[in-house]
Amino acid sequence: MPKSTLHRRLSRPFEKFSALNKQHKIAIAGVSTLGAAAIALSAVPGGATTVAGGTPAVAAKPVAAEQSQTRDLHATLSSPLTSDKVKLDAIAAKQKAAAKQKAADAAKKAAAERRAAESRSAKKAADRSAKRPQMETVAAKTYRNNLDGWIRQSLDIMHAKGIPGSYHGLHKNIMRESSGNPRAINGWDINAVNGVPSKGLLQVIPPTFSTYHVKGTSWNIYDPVANITAAANYAAHRYGTIDNVNSAY
Repeated sequence: MPKSTLHRRLSRPFEKFSALNKQHKIAIAGVSTLGAAAIALSAVPGGATTVAGGTPAVAAKPVAAEQSQTRDLHATLSSPLTSDKVKLDAIAAKQKAAAKQKAADAAKKAAAERRAAESRSAKKAADRSAKRPQMETVAAKTYRNNLDGWIRQSLDIMHAKGIPGSYHGLHKNIMRESSGNPRAINGWDINAVNGVPSKGLLQVIPPTFSTYHVKGTSWNIYDPVANITAAANYAAHRYGTIDNVNSAY
């Protein structure tokens, strides 16, 4: 077989292979182009348009969606921080409420203690007031400056000192001894002869007056109350009571 014929026969398979390779390349290029276009289309948001030169123009709606997605992402990222803040606020609110309740309890306790103290003070004042009138009545009691007043004042002192005697017993002896004259002096009896005359309402001699003087009264033998109480004290020791004396004593 001639060489040129053999060469053509041998080269045909290579030509076919070469042609096939070109077709594959074209097909692959087409697939690549379609894939790139698909990728480009998938990257372009729905509703996008193109401008001159094939550059896609992004519509406003997809931008808003992207902004919404950004806000959602921000909310997702910030939600843990928000949750922590809520927890901290709740803890702070509880602490504030507890402090307020503690202050209220302290104020309530202080008020109760103050009322109790006031009650105790009022009770003590009431007790003092209950005791005071009796003492004030004695201290504030007044007597007339006459025989009736002298006898009544002497009786109060005698009863306070435990010296027996009555108004009648004092009055009858006073009238017999001095006729009610606190300055009366006996200048004729044995006592006068001995230099110690009887003096005052109940005619007491100075030694007897000094011995039976009642504490708290005057040391003046002519003082009506001092003279009566000293004479009544002497009569109580000697006769049991002034009421038992019916004559000179």
